[in-house]
Amino acid sequence: MQISSPLSDTDLANAWAQLHDQAHNGQPLEPHSNRLAFADPEFMFRRETRGIRMQLELLKPDLAQIERGIEHTIVVYGSARFVDAEQAQQQLAEARASGDSQRMALAERAVRNAQRYEAARSFARIVATEGMKQAPTERFYICTGGGPGIMEAANRGAHDAGAPNIGLNIGLPHEQHGNPYITSDLSFKFHYFALRKMHFMMRAKALVAFPGGFGTMDELFEVLTLVQTRKSKPVPVILFGREFWKRLLNLDLLIEEGTISAQDLNLFRYTDEPAEAWALIQQYYNRGWDPVVR
Repeated sequence: MQISSPLSDTDLANAWAQLHDQAHNGQPLEPHSNRLAFADPEFMFRRETRGIRMQLELLKPDLAQIERGIEHTIVVYGSARFVDAEQAQQQLAEARASGDSQRMALAERAVRNAQRYEAARSFARIVATEGMKQAPTERFYICTGGGPGIMEAANRGAHDAGAPNIGLNIGLPHEQHGNPYITSDLSFKFHYFALRKMHFMMRAKALVAFPGGFGTMDELFEVLTLVQTRKSKPVPVILFGREFWKRLLNLDLLIEEGTISAQDLNLFRYTDEPAEAWALIQQYYNRGWDPVVR
């Protein structure tokens, strides 16, 4: 077979993902018994080899972080849909110029949400700046889901401080890419949500959840469940944006109905300030949180 143009390193590295998409769109390669087992896409994509693929997704990010000396992370969750203040103001100016009332309402909402983006960026900058004062094995590293929005903001805040930071991206049908502020050799891509969420918790020493959608809810409640059931070591959980979270979550109802205990509310704290979020994490590790006062 003649190759019309040489394959680049990037082409070769991305070939597996392309072959996977092709196979799952009904265009598998013809099986070939003489291929090396680990280099045979049709064999590696079989249902029976799923455990091997999951093990590889567990190992690759773990080994890379071990090599970097990364032991402690602060994980930041939140919406992928928020933009920074500059982009939001540009959207608003264009919407006003258009005279479209619906477009203006959406742009005004983007401006409000941009405050959350900037808060996540500020929080991560604080964490990264403080972390750079510590030995690499002792510092806290910012870790996110690697995408846009709040995730980008947190990676960006650490990047502003010149600190290494981590992105745990996920392959999605619309092809989400890692944001440009993740440290290049700490930008990982996952196929399995379960393995990605496991990596969030493996090194987490705190979790900060900004307003978000279904993905943020999923990640937050999995963490709370793991800590509540002692399947994971207790870590401070911070809900950033008091009004948002209190409007969304009527946890008093769960207490009234007997589905959680009042003590479960001590698993997390609310805040509206980046500096206070960092102070709450420090307080947790210095002397523990005081009993919840509601």
